[in-house]
Amino acid sequence: QFQLVESGGGLVQPGGSLRLSCTGSGASFDYYAIGWFRHAPGKEREGVSCISNTGDITKYAESVEGRFTISRDNFKNTVYLQMNGLKPEDTGVYFCAVQRAELRRDFCQRQPYYYDNWGQGTQVTVSS
Repeated sequence: QFQLVESGGGLVQPGGSLRLSCTGSGASFDYYAIGWFRHAPGKEREGVSCISNTGDITKYAESVEGRFTISRDNFKNTVYLQMNGLKPEDTGVYFCAVQRAELRRDFCQRQPYYYDNWGQGTQVTVSS
């Protein structure tokens, strides 16, 4: 497990784009699957995407599939979430986290239960 830091959030108009970054430090980055999650006031934290340790497997929530793309650059210790066609309902604090080490790292789960070492989050606000 290692420390994660999210960045790239901000205020964007509907239909706009943002690219979030999740940068890790500590253990070898390619040991771990990584997930992106979001939390809006009054709503449960939800998994939006995840990526296996090598990047061969990716998953998306139905609400973002086709608009968001997750990728990783293990040399840079970074996982990205490219968000296009943003909608007001995408507003929230976006977190990344490490899938627990006891789970297979060549796959990923989207449920928050399976993750540890959460970052502090980056705010994404989609509004006109």
